[in-house]
Amino acid sequence: MAAPSESSEQRNPDEPASGQSGEYVVVARRYRPQTFEELVGQQHVAKALRGAIESNRIGHAYLFTGARGVGKTSAARILSKALQCVDGPTATPCGKCDICQSVTGGGDVDVLEIDGASNRGIDEIRQLRQNVNIRPSRARFKIYIIDEVHMLTGPAFNALLKTLEEPPEHVKFIFCTTEPNKIPITVLSRCQRFDFAGIRADSIVDRLTQIVAAEGRTAAPEALAMLARRAAGSMRDSQSLLEQILAAGTDHVGVEDVHTLLGTADTTRLGQLVRQLSHGEAAAVLAGVDEAVGTGVDIGQLLEQLLGCLRDAMVATAGADAEDLLNSTDADDVALVREVASERGLVWIFAALEIIEEALGRLRVSTHRRTIAEVALLRICHLEELDGLADIVADLRAAGAGGPEERAPSASSPAKKKSVSRPQVPREPISSDSPVSRPRPEVPGTSVTAPQATKALSEANVEDVWEQALAALSGSGMVTAKGRQYDSVAISAPNRLEVVFKETYNLCKAYCERPEQVSEIERSLEQITGTKIRVDFVLAADGQPHVEKSAGVVPQSVSRMKQIVEAEDEPLVRQAKELFGARVSRVDENPT
Repeated sequence: MAAPSESSEQRNPDEPASGQSGEYVVVARRYRPQTFEELVGQQHVAKALRGAIESNRIGHAYLFTGARGVGKTSAARILSKALQCVDGPTATPCGKCDICQSVTGGGDVDVLEIDGASNRGIDEIRQLRQNVNIRPSRARFKIYIIDEVHMLTGPAFNALLKTLEEPPEHVKFIFCTTEPNKIPITVLSRCQRFDFAGIRADSIVDRLTQIVAAEGRTAAPEALAMLARRAAGSMRDSQSLLEQILAAGTDHVGVEDVHTLLGTADTTRLGQLVRQLSHGEAAAVLAGVDEAVGTGVDIGQLLEQLLGCLRDAMVATAGADAEDLLNSTDADDVALVREVASERGLVWIFAALEIIEEALGRLRVSTHRRTIAEVALLRICHLEELDGLADIVADLRAAGAGGPEERAPSASSPAKKKSVSRPQVPREPISSDSPVSRPRPEVPGTSVTAPQATKALSEANVEDVWEQALAALSGSGMVTAKGRQYDSVAISAPNRLEVVFKETYNLCKAYCERPEQVSEIERSLEQITGTKIRVDFVLAADGQPHVEKSAGVVPQSVSRMKQIVEAEDEPLVRQAKELFGARVSRVDENPT
């Protein structure tokens, strides 16, 4: 980081805390960067703007984007001074002429700073379009700095487009925003965009050290490092926090002063709490939280500290050796982070981070802040109970594939396949006035085993064989349920079954006659009967009466089956079967 310019070094001792009217001026304003060299952490932006000025390639519209407090408005003012200075346009404005000083104070008549949040309507933009035609009063350009430009309305952006694309030669626009995604692409395409990066913590510490020295105070490096980490890349936030500590009148800024200001826990208490979480000491964690809250620690800040510490433990566990990657940990706490990383793996750290992050989100909308935090910390303490979860899941998966005996057979005995016997399906008569066609037995187990003895398929047991074949299907609950919606089943030919569905169950028929379902059903029938049985699925003919089925009663469709058998013996039918691979599905009576 570059040292402060000569102008800022001379200005601060003369008026250390006062403006022109004698009122107090805060640190963030008094130590605002005044030259491109003083822009901390934005060297890429400063280099590009200096090069544009020196090569006389100055654009008519610039867009500065980035998080809060990273120097966007300061860069806009520096660029304005570089363009308006009496020695310019120059990349090094003097800072002493009347124009430079008025731009620094924000009161120059030709450099207009507009708040986009409070001047966001189309009427304000229309007034701006009328004013751009007025030439500057005393400088080269009329410069419009619009802060938070994303707050403008859609009609306001549309009204600005033409002027933004072809402004008068004496007009320059500088837009600043924290949310460039809200700016229309038509506006973005007309601007030169510069993205301001977040400022590194060490650069913030260097600048805070200079400010403390300029204020005639001293500060512990660890205290300034804590302020820099809390600022999260924002120079202005870090200066505002330093301002609060300096306002207390202390001559030396210590670590305890920062902890008191931020409501954070000291390193000793934080390290103890992290170790207790790592060891699963729930009672000690609750006692530590109570002690921390009793000393003024904010429960939300405590969770933020734990989140940062666990994040650094994650980085250490991942194998990163560079200590500059440990954003939330002091140099003295690196050993603690590596200890947690060695005791716990990434899985435990991931789970703990997710629990704390969820709790922080709930803290923002709940009044029971301490309870939410304690629940989150106790959940982390009990994460050890989930260590065997992977083994349990593996056992469940193995059980679904055939049981633990198949997954890990012992060395002394061969693996045995566990078989599930299939009970006999009771047949109960169905009342003629009942809408239910038949009772559906439950299927215990999922494995299919061959019966002890096969039974020959006959007209008397055709329904029993069909029901048993459906019940024996392995893991095919859907085809079992669909197949049981049949209307009748009969032997249509030797070793051939015909399953008839009513027209209202045509979807059940379509599902069962899929090739993969047919193959599975025929395998089940073969296991029961010991013979290869072919299955055909048909719909009941229109107007065909429904035949109720009762246990032990031969269905009336047997007579129709005999008709089909007789029809297949006809010479013309046999010839059609041979030529086309056809089969007889039904026999209709000749109406004549």
